[in-house]
Amino acid sequence: MPEATLREYRRFSLYNSPYPAHDSGCAIDLYPATNEALSPVAGEVRETRTVRAPPKSYAADAEYLILVDVDAARSGIETSGRESADLVARILHVRPDVEAGDVVAVGDSLGEMVRSGFFAPWVANHVHVGVRHAGQNLHRAGGSLPLDVAVDVVPIPWDGTGEVVETGETYALLDAPDHPAAEEQFAGIAGVVDDSDGDRGEPTEYVVLDGGLTHYAGGGALGRRDEAASTVSVLGHPVGDVAGRDVTWRDVDVLANGERITGISLFTGVDPKFGAKLVCPDREFAVGEAVCVTVRDSDDPIRLG
Repeated sequence: MPEATLREYRRFSLYNSPYPAHDSGCAIDLYPATNEALSPVAGEVRETRTVRAPPKSYAADAEYLILVDVDAARSGIETSGRESADLVARILHVRPDVEAGDVVAVGDSLGEMVRSGFFAPWVANHVHVGVRHAGQNLHRAGGSLPLDVAVDVVPIPWDGTGEVVETGETYALLDAPDHPAAEEQFAGIAGVVDDSDGDRGEPTEYVVLDGGLTHYAGGGALGRRDEAASTVSVLGHPVGDVAGRDVTWRDVDVLANGERITGISLFTGVDPKFGAKLVCPDREFAVGEAVCVTVRDSDDPIRLG
């Protein structure tokens, strides 16, 4: 996924989902500044369809799928291995204003984003994108190809403290950590990767953590240089086992001011208004409240998928 496309959306996540479509970073969620869904690829619309979504009080019952035959060159997508001529993009969470046979360019409007029952209540509207070969099953949820992002990601150190600047029924947004905003860098909360066996003599590596820490089963460690199995820590505590860029979260709890919350939504973005997003449907915070986030081992971790 090229940098120019990612900058149209300003924030992305490869792993922040409980669904198998995101396993091993095989799909990307793109978060735009408005509710207009801009096409992440160029090509010809192959099909649109409406499907039923799980019933949720805060969401629509309908979900939508847009399939686009990808023109990799016009999309700026680089591929490895097989030829790219038969790639198809699966785009979800958009009520389509396009139909089969329409030709779209990167950045063209596909329609308005919709909030479906596949969303957790704390998840903002976004465009879900997966890519697979035309000969694969294009309608089942799993099976897309691993995706990478053609940007350098900058790990943001964080000591776990911050002040609440925004709240919702299920989340609280902090004013920290600060984005390194001198330049529009893609950045996210830092994790520390250490040699898990202590025998390779490798230096500490800093990565950008991605995913639901730790309310989803796994997440990502973006920007890794070393593919070997290791341990990743945040806030001074080991939270997962990492192989390549995939992380399996350990059994830990996330605490805010000493009380357990569901977790932290981790993402990468260029928006100077960054800050950690606490997932806390069972805990109320007030704007202006000072918060200290910590992590501890757990015998009964929260797992939502």
